[in-house]
Amino acid sequence: MKFKKKSEESQNQEVYEQDLTQQENPGGVFIMKLLFREPVGIPEKEHMAAIMEKHMGEMECFWYNEKGAGLAAKKYLSQFKDAALPPQVMITPCTEFNENEIDGFHRGQMWDCREDCDRILSECGYQVIVTDMMAAGLTPKERAQLDMDLMEAAAALYPSCEAIYFCNSGKLFTAQTIREHQIPAHDRFIKFAVNVRFFNIQGTEDMLVDTLGMGTLWLPDLQYHFHGMDPNWVVNHAYCIASYLLSEDNPIEPGDTVDGVAQGRIDGGMRWKCQYEDALIQPVREVIDINMNEYASGRRA
Repeated sequence: MKFKKKSEESQNQEVYEQDLTQQENPGGVFIMKLLFREPVGIPEKEHMAAIMEKHMGEMECFWYNEKGAGLAAKKYLSQFKDAALPPQVMITPCTEFNENEIDGFHRGQMWDCREDCDRILSECGYQVIVTDMMAAGLTPKERAQLDMDLMEAAAALYPSCEAIYFCNSGKLFTAQTIREHQIPAHDRFIKFAVNVRFFNIQGTEDMLVDTLGMGTLWLPDLQYHFHGMDPNWVVNHAYCIASYLLSEDNPIEPGDTVDGVAQGRIDGGMRWKCQYEDALIQPVREVIDINMNEYASGRRA
């Protein structure tokens, strides 16, 4: 399969090949890259702890030196087979950032700062990497809260941060957007950490919308292979269903249906069937494929 990223000018669309060698790591480490114009030092230990506790509750700093810092989020317990342990937060020292680490495929899906993403990536030559660790044993809602509280804490801890790149989903936001947002707590992960991507399938009128980032929470991503409908309607539908999966801990079984879309609105009288299938576009992962009835393209298993 060959597909093109969405573009304002179709003649400038780039063509990409399906790459099924790229594998997703469900439940893997949540990674953010904080981007800077100038190098920054590691914040003082007491200041770091104060900012972290303000946003994340009780924290225990178990490691702090010139090579970074590690803190345990005492508010949570991550359940593993033989133990229950607090998840951890890891912060690296500042290193150089190379904008070529983020290729055209990923830049083409940076919808939240589409006009500025190339400028941001070219002007920011430094990065601080912030991750969670040992968080895979949290429930989806707990981990979503942990990671979004961590996002807000990181943006506050580094006032000169220009933007944050979410490695798991390929999203890029300015730090100002994150600092000033008014999004309800339960919607933050879907807004900031889940990317709804859009592609045209080369040589056809088919389109594909999918999500990327739900796997961090052990939840399935979504996929729509379709034609004949405004893709913006499908994107909005994907965000709504992703929010539903998180809030309800994914109750969808194979063969279940969800409300469809008519004239741009969710319509309970139109039912779209759900099936678990392999993703059509990388990374390789299991997704909920949503069959859009007369708008559906391709064959379902």
